[in-house]
Amino acid sequence: MTEPSRAQYEISAHGYRAVVTGIGATLRVLQHDSRDLIVSFAEDQPMVNFRGALAAPWPNRVADGRYHLDGMTRQLLINEPSRDCALHGLVFDRDWQLVTHSGSEVVLGVRLPAGDGYPFQLDLVARYLLSAEGLTTTVEATNSGTGTAPYGVCPHPYLRAGDSPLDSWQLSLPAGRYLRVTPDRLLPVGLTDVDGGPFDFRQPRPIGSVQIDHAFTALVRDADGVATVELREAGGSGVTMSWGTDCPWLQIHTADLPAPGINRLGLAVEPMTCPPDAFNSGTDLIRLMPGESHRSSWIIAAIT
Repeated sequence: MTEPSRAQYEISAHGYRAVVTGIGATLRVLQHDSRDLIVSFAEDQPMVNFRGALAAPWPNRVADGRYHLDGMTRQLLINEPSRDCALHGLVFDRDWQLVTHSGSEVVLGVRLPAGDGYPFQLDLVARYLLSAEGLTTTVEATNSGTGTAPYGVCPHPYLRAGDSPLDSWQLSLPAGRYLRVTPDRLLPVGLTDVDGGPFDFRQPRPIGSVQIDHAFTALVRDADGVATVELREAGGSGVTMSWGTDCPWLQIHTADLPAPGINRLGLAVEPMTCPPDAFNSGTDLIRLMPGESHRSSWIIAAIT
């Protein structure tokens, strides 16, 4: 949980409306024709459960908050004590500075200074742009320090197909494999084909009672390299999220939470540049040389 979000930057175009906060460059609101496309939170409330957050310089978890890289062992702050992990990076609770703001676009930036657990300096810029295609988010990270920086990123929106219960939403998830995890700490164990199992949503079907908090890969893409997740209500309306080859992984979470008021309100859809605990496995981990940049983007759009 972060502090209340303070600065609010509203943009609108083509029936869409979005609000991005100064704390974390968090996507707080996204609507189309006044219909919520994500689970939001109030302006005077802190961000909870990473709703709308940007997770960088790593997505998901680093086991024990510890990683070994280039002959050095680093210890990150544990911010998920129940699982003894460092979760979702270092920028979701920082104060991002406004770069530019127009009717349909807002751009925010932040410098992540070198620290004890992450001794690398990054400059990050997040661009939110509304168009007829939906909301396009682009995150660019530049290594403005001296060492080679490990890096990964993902967004953390909880998508909403509509006002009906999540169990009734029809999910299309174009992924052939998922990452098995330990039941207690959700740490990676190994890849498994989705064929015929509870996580096989390659053909659209209702989510039902299945509980998901797993990373997926082997994504099916169109001719332009774009993968798309679709969520639909029974009437056909809903929401999509699409991204390119810069994100070969995808975390899906049905938001199973103990409190009834916040349980299964939306489906977390998180395109990731690398899988959980990539700082230790090295799988698809980006290594930014000094002066080098990395850019990734994704689009959330309404199905009408």
